[in-house]
Amino acid sequence: MAPAPVPSPAPGPAPRPARRAVLRAAALAASATALSSFADGRAAASRRPAPGVAAGAAGVAAPATWTARPFALKDVSLRKGVFATKRALILDHGRGYDVNRLLQVFRANAGLATGGAVAPGGWEGLDGEANGNLRGHYTGHFLTMLSQAYAGTGEKVYAEKVRHVIGALTEVRAALRDGPEVLSVEGRFGTATMQVRGSHQYVDLPSGVLGGGSALTFSAWVKPAHDAPWARILDCGDDTTRYLYLTARAADGAPRFALTTKGPGGEQALSGTAPLPLDKWSHVAVTLGEGTGTLYVNGAAVAGNTAMTLDPAALGTLEDHWLGRSHFASDPVFAGAFDEVNLWSRALTAAEVAGLQDAPAARTAAGRGDLASYAFDETSGAVFADASGRDRPAALRRTWGRPSHPGFLAAYPETQFITLESMTGPDYHVVWAPYYTAHKILRGVLDAYLHVGDERALDLASGMCDWMYSRLSRLSDATRQRMWGIFSSGEFGGIVEAICDLHAVTGKAEHLALARLFDLDKLIDACAAGTDTLDGLHANQHIPIFTGLLRLYDATGERRYLTAARNFWKMVVPHRMYGIGGTSTAEFWKARGVIAGTLGETTAETCCAYNLLKLSRTLFFHEQDAAYMDYYERALYNQVLGSKQDEPDAEKPLVTYFIGLSPGHVRDYTPKQGTTCCEGTGLESATKYQDSVYFQRADGSALYVNLYSPSTLTWAAKGVTVTQTTDYPREQGTTLTVRGATTAFDLRLRVPAWAKDGFRVTVNGRKATADAEPGSYCSVSRTWRDGDTVRVSVPFRLRTEKCPDEPEIQTLFYGPVNLVARDAGKDYLRLGLYRDAALSGDLLPSLTPVPGKPLHHRLGDVEFAPFLEGTQDPTHAYFRRAEPQVVFGGTEAGVANPAGPDGTTFLDAVWSAAPFKNKNALVQHVRATVDSWVAAGRLSAADGAKVVSTAKRASYVS
Repeated sequence: MAPAPVPSPAPGPAPRPARRAVLRAAALAASATALSSFADGRAAASRRPAPGVAAGAAGVAAPATWTARPFALKDVSLRKGVFATKRALILDHGRGYDVNRLLQVFRANAGLATGGAVAPGGWEGLDGEANGNLRGHYTGHFLTMLSQAYAGTGEKVYAEKVRHVIGALTEVRAALRDGPEVLSVEGRFGTATMQVRGSHQYVDLPSGVLGGGSALTFSAWVKPAHDAPWARILDCGDDTTRYLYLTARAADGAPRFALTTKGPGGEQALSGTAPLPLDKWSHVAVTLGEGTGTLYVNGAAVAGNTAMTLDPAALGTLEDHWLGRSHFASDPVFAGAFDEVNLWSRALTAAEVAGLQDAPAARTAAGRGDLASYAFDETSGAVFADASGRDRPAALRRTWGRPSHPGFLAAYPETQFITLESMTGPDYHVVWAPYYTAHKILRGVLDAYLHVGDERALDLASGMCDWMYSRLSRLSDATRQRMWGIFSSGEFGGIVEAICDLHAVTGKAEHLALARLFDLDKLIDACAAGTDTLDGLHANQHIPIFTGLLRLYDATGERRYLTAARNFWKMVVPHRMYGIGGTSTAEFWKARGVIAGTLGETTAETCCAYNLLKLSRTLFFHEQDAAYMDYYERALYNQVLGSKQDEPDAEKPLVTYFIGLSPGHVRDYTPKQGTTCCEGTGLESATKYQDSVYFQRADGSALYVNLYSPSTLTWAAKGVTVTQTTDYPREQGTTLTVRGATTAFDLRLRVPAWAKDGFRVTVNGRKATADAEPGSYCSVSRTWRDGDTVRVSVPFRLRTEKCPDEPEIQTLFYGPVNLVARDAGKDYLRLGLYRDAALSGDLLPSLTPVPGKPLHHRLGDVEFAPFLEGTQDPTHAYFRRAEPQVVFGGTEAGVANPAGPDGTTFLDAVWSAAPFKNKNALVQHVRATVDSWVAAGRLSAADGAKVVSTAKRASYVS
């Protein structure tokens, strides 16, 4: 039986009083101080930041717990370089894209006209994977992208698009709240009523409309808009046993009429021979009388049955009488238009049916239906008048009724959220991830408020959270814990972070209480205790949880949130991290330390890198550990940049979903027909490349330069601008110029952990005395004057990173840049790199630069290119390290390179001690290593002597 409108669930068991009291007390305490300002600096008078609370990124007030704080996107402008080039591709895409396409599913869900717009497809539509059960998510991503694009460029086109979307979503929410209303369109005769596909709307006919006699004629003009089988034109019945129906398309695509008292196996039917055309008016009629049934299409009889024993009288009194809805739950709702629906208590003649083709029934020999007659002349409201004289009006309904709260906003029915509350296992064909989708929409409308200043967007965001609180607060803790633990139906993305950001604006206690209703205690408690339980978990379902926990710590002071997030990060980085900074295989985590064993076509889901960057950034606000920004550089300069194809496209953002790291992989920049989660985050990433280049100490006494990226910071509080001039990573360093007022602050320059060959800083041409340990920040403290220039030199070194589970499987880095071999082979390349290693330990002399192609090198016939280049060349991100012979400075010793029990070779042991001051220091270390390996029985004395002799004779690059 088709699902009746699903009521809101009864309240679950009340939370423990102590728990509820704690939530409310924490919410009230936090709301007293957490206020915000607009991203563009125009603070709303009613929402001025509390004294001493500085505005953070995106206009949300920076929490007092943050010892470092970001700048707003508008304060950091990108200059010419790799980031600006990549961003321009997305800016052009967003500038030209018709956002009405994104709104199509929202408008359809609300029963509003869609203006002929076609949804983008992929996950963002009514068709496709899991029947579009994630639709609406991409619109949220796109809103965030447009909002960030406006904040970063100031181009009005992006703000205009944002306002258009927000206006449309405001109309959608009102339509969902107020219930269905007639959508009037041009009909076969005058006006007709349209049921938009995806609206879940139907026409509820009055009881007794079939008359209960032994004869019946049903006649209607229909204009189908979709070819899904079994969508009903008419369905009258009690359940899936006793019913009468007329479908526009049966399994064979042709119309079919049937009635039964024994379910499908007992149907007496009339089946047509050809499909009704889409988007074209067709007349259908069924006559029943004296044991004969006839099905007509456009006035012609297409099926007849003279042995029908059933009629309306045999069916008895039926409960439901519908136009457009089926009693079978899996059948779709009819999509299309109705005009001139009539029912007669007799069987019309063939001539009478034929006469209905050219005029309304009232002007034909048949006359209006004596049981019911609907002309659908209404242009507003939700009631259709009956012209039969019996005063039996019909009503427009929605299969799922009205939302449980007026703040509800989605591109699909609330039933997705309701069904989740009773689910015990995963089935994304039934429920995919409704709160994940809600997060994307919430984040998008909140960003529209923060960056563009549209007050309607704040109202939408606040209403969504009010609605979620009304649902979730009535559930028991046990129910919520079960929900959030389900893959992937219970996935909720970064919704907690977004709710906390909203709470910082609204100060509503319920909003902070809502954020805590997403606690997944089993995971939080394990991570807080330092217990690694990540094996087997869906990576992107859980990474953004921890960014939300950090925001909850900010709002509540509960330290287990901070501890859990800190420990979780260390469980992923580096233990489940690929060289490019990504994580996960086929979306899931495997055992800690298994990297080579997971390399394949579906590694490194791009969303995971996006969310790990957000987590690393937020952790840094709490503790300025350079490791967080070392990771940030790795993932941003490699996976994130490399996930965007270096091509323009008006239709797709051209961003990867998975980045396969198996040999010969070709990146897929149009996955799953587009509009996946990763393409959404890809849109966002490209319009916020500048968000972590600079941070400031909370008291304004220091400026952190985290990334060497061509950009200009406007630090209004200090009255200065800081401009970076660099072609990094094609240039091994950067120049910073301070302009403006004379002011004192500590310039904190990140010294990358890989910078083993020195980190040199000069100020106005003079060497700065500064600590420059790799993996830290170098401080330059002074009173800065207009024109002061800081030059940073960061020599790159070619190095490898080994897989912990198979050390011979390695990946290659040049400074921050991952280099990948371009080769179509599907087996690991076997490469040696020690032949011409420099005294510094740099492996670069073993490679040959490719003229005219920065960062490209050759090793024999193999070309290595930076991962960040978004091409569709087959690549090898990992290779098999093969160093069979001992060789120094290109001179072979004629001795095999032995390996120890852990796989470490003799040459590994030698070069692990680099850098060497000079050749003599290297030779001394070679001699000591030989003595050790000879003593361990891994090398003969004679071979050891050859090795030392070769080390002495060889020439080295310093």
